[in-house]
Amino acid sequence: MPLGFRFDNSYARLPERFFEPCLPTPVAAPRLVRVNAALADTLGLDAAALAGPEGVAVLAGNRVPEGAAPIALAYAGHQFGQFVPRLGDGRAVLLGEVVGRDGLRRDIQLKGSGPTPFSRRGDGRAALGPVLREYLVSEAMAALGLPTTRALAAVTTGEVVQREEARPGGVLTRVAASHLRVGTFQFFAAQGDVEGVRTLADYAIARHYPELAGAEHPYRALLEAVVARQADLVARWLLIGFVHGVMNTDNTAISGETIDFGPCAFMEAYDPGTVFSSIDYAGRYSYGNQPRVAQWNLARLAETLLPLLAAEEEPAVAMAQEVLAGFGPRFEAAYGGGLARKIGLGTAREGDGPLVQDLLRRMAENGADFTLLFRSLGDAAMEPEAAGARALFADPAAFDGWAEGWRRRLAEEPGGAEASRAAMLRVNPAVIPRNHLVEAAIDAAVERQDFTSFEALLDALSRPFDHRPGLERFTLPAKPEERVLQTFCGT
Repeated sequence: MPLGFRFDNSYARLPERFFEPCLPTPVAAPRLVRVNAALADTLGLDAAALAGPEGVAVLAGNRVPEGAAPIALAYAGHQFGQFVPRLGDGRAVLLGEVVGRDGLRRDIQLKGSGPTPFSRRGDGRAALGPVLREYLVSEAMAALGLPTTRALAAVTTGEVVQREEARPGGVLTRVAASHLRVGTFQFFAAQGDVEGVRTLADYAIARHYPELAGAEHPYRALLEAVVARQADLVARWLLIGFVHGVMNTDNTAISGETIDFGPCAFMEAYDPGTVFSSIDYAGRYSYGNQPRVAQWNLARLAETLLPLLAAEEEPAVAMAQEVLAGFGPRFEAAYGGGLARKIGLGTAREGDGPLVQDLLRRMAENGADFTLLFRSLGDAAMEPEAAGARALFADPAAFDGWAEGWRRRLAEEPGGAEASRAAMLRVNPAVIPRNHLVEAAIDAAVERQDFTSFEALLDALSRPFDHRPGLERFTLPAKPEERVLQTFCGT
């Protein structure tokens, strides 16, 4: 049965120094965990065929589909601030690109498919746990409406990988607008390969920003566009309590998608200093530091583009600095506007910013759950006596003191309390991938080969803004004994 892949592999047509041809390494006994049928349909693929023996062979790397051009992409990157001039796809193979039913071009990549020329003595494999984490969190991000890579499928390999201990292996089929990163530009810039940077920039414009092709200064316009998308993306991360955990430049996508879900997690009690990653000892990638890091990463992109911005260094640097200065206002507008909507404000008034910042301060002081608090404001808007929101504060009077001014401000909104409540429910999710639920689903799958919890959580995450009776357990924070305070990279 044909699988439906209609490849058109534009990146593989770039000069050979952009990648290394590389076949995935077959595995012993692949078994399907899940195929994302809705995404497969969008891509013009046959989900039933993908779930069959021939499809599973492709998803595991045991068979290369017709028309694929398997390659491992070259890139560099700053990892926790330290530059590494050669990283590349060390455990992933890009099978190729397909143009979906919606007309959009997307990469199809196998992650965990064996060693590549960039593996640096690694095994190129992925443990099943990180594969399931990326599947759950990337699909949750998509359902929440954020730009993100997607999970097309997950398989087990029938083999073990050695990390801290032997773990069952898995392969994730990842779908992305592309795998171009800030680190891809850094790879060529570090070698003084200006023509490589130019070729990559032209490719990025053609693939992601075609409207810029005719701009008077297309490379400046490219930098402006990437800055804008990253500012918007990180603002949206903060608005849902997301902590990426490893915001290296090689994990900063030129497309503006969220990419790589290693030690990521969702904050429960609001605290800007929240860190989950076991290797982020200094809090570089903490929740509240993500905007600053994003701007830092974008400055590294700007450095690679300097030779394209102007013939002389001084005007090139001035142009780059001017573009980078736009990150702050763009982020603040996206973040501030999003916070206002989270508390039911659809029109702008003087004092809205201090009002919402006061709420965040009181939440931090009282250990209020970020997701539950904003979700409960809808009921609090309708019924001043509703106990849900105030019960989330260690000192409920702290909420009462804020809510009095908030309700006065809500009264100025058109449509009344019911309209405000409906607006808040549209932007404040009830369900997020809470860390303890993700870990419980992974543990059941890895330790007992039981994917029931994985499927149930995935279903709950697919409709995060809906109230669904019977699924209340997916909306609740962890009990003290269930808390997951550290997350780990898959490598």
